[in-house]
Amino acid sequence: MRVSISEIQEMKRKREKIPMLTAYDYITAKVVDEAGVPLILVGDSLGMVMLGYDSTIPVTMEEMLHHTKAVVRGARKALIIGDMPFMTYHVSLSEALHNVGRFIQEGGVQAVKLEGGEAVAGVVKHIVDCGIPVMGHIGLTPQSIYQLGGFKVQGETLEVAERLLKDACILEEAGAFAVVLECIPAPLAKLITQKANIPTIGIGAGPDCDGQVQVISDILGLYTDFVPKHAKQYAKLAEEIKAAVSDYVTEVKSASFPTAKQSYTMDESLLSDVTASGAKQSQCK
Repeated sequence: MRVSISEIQEMKRKREKIPMLTAYDYITAKVVDEAGVPLILVGDSLGMVMLGYDSTIPVTMEEMLHHTKAVVRGARKALIIGDMPFMTYHVSLSEALHNVGRFIQEGGVQAVKLEGGEAVAGVVKHIVDCGIPVMGHIGLTPQSIYQLGGFKVQGETLEVAERLLKDACILEEAGAFAVVLECIPAPLAKLITQKANIPTIGIGAGPDCDGQVQVISDILGLYTDFVPKHAKQYAKLAEEIKAAVSDYVTEVKSASFPTAKQSYTMDESLLSDVTASGAKQSQCK
């Protein structure tokens, strides 16, 4: 049985912190799920950490669905959220609902995430009214980096701070079951968390949010192009993987791998018959 929306919201009421991680493939989702993470986000961040794009903007629905299906096959207990890619929910309500439907029906997720506040509240309400759970996302919204002028902290002025608080309330009114707060000053994130009746999930928003989300590649030390300030590396797997691959290359070149331990045997009498048969031809043709 998967974690439900009501269980996530109950965690806020009980003041129980909510861990959330991204996953982009079967094996990672399986490990994250078995570790007890209740929320898994198939983030459009896969565009950068899996596909090598410079931002999340080029990510398509087809790419998201490809990775989402793998994650759903790997995780059996966590509630899985699909991240709506750029321009898949902005053109019209019908197109937004169509793409959300693909995430649910084809991808197998239990909820979707949309970036934006008041501007997308109507879309959020429409989707929720159709019976599909929505997670909001405000603050630093990566799909809007050209408008924001890059990956910058949001909410450092009175105008923006007031707008973010308003956006959180509007998303709650629209029916969002939770909201991600990205790169928001910790005191502001705390205020929003206190005001909101739905869980807040922070990323670079301080310790007072109801939960935290991180990109799996960041906390495992796999993505080394850039390490965000808000990320803590719980491991440095890129270094370990490089060392392991280097050892493999060395052993293959020196003929010390594989050994008998990694090889299969066969009946000697059968080998003799094959050898005799093979002696009738001088070489392979």
